[in-house]
Amino acid sequence: MESFIIDILQHFKQLSYAGIIIALTFEFIPAEIVLPLVGYWVFQGDMNLWLAILAGSIGGVTGPLTLYALGKYGGRPIILKYGKYFLIREREIVASERFFAKYGAGVAFFGRFIPGVRTAISLPCGMANMSLTKFVAYTYAAMLPITSLYVYLGYRLGPRWKDVAPIAKAYLMPVAIVIAIVLGGYVIYHVVRQKGKLV
Repeated sequence: MESFIIDILQHFKQLSYAGIIIALTFEFIPAEIVLPLVGYWVFQGDMNLWLAILAGSIGGVTGPLTLYALGKYGGRPIILKYGKYFLIREREIVASERFFAKYGAGVAFFGRFIPGVRTAISLPCGMANMSLTKFVAYTYAAMLPITSLYVYLGYRLGPRWKDVAPIAKAYLMPVAIVIAIVLGGYVIYHVVRQKGKLV
């Protein structure tokens, strides 16, 4: 199956950076294969690292948007019926629903870093009619560091790009924690600053 997907991706490569976006828009093609391979293409000198990361991050939003729309306009019955075509099982749908119920709209960001939730999390966002603007912003904010990590590791490992996935997974949660701390500090700073102005 993996070799079949790689053959498909080689055809998308002919479309350059647009091919990366299109490949990632199809959720049944795992980003864990696409992005390290893109990094390998950078290693080969066929693509620019920064443009590859940009294209991968955009594709990291257009893909989840299809699942967001499925959740918003199809509802749970449609998701349970057709989710398998997006490689999403019922247990992942249930896990993502619980995660969304517990943490709210922020899951569109944090859910991307959690295995078993990251793909399916777009569905409850759509089902809950989450703001499209927020969904896109949170998803892009999460996909930029994730994409950067996968593409960069693929670039650094070169011919061993298939070894990227297990290495990247070990870094994803710490990255989320660091980003959360930075964002939290930024929000607290501005809240305190605003209160200082009101005094």
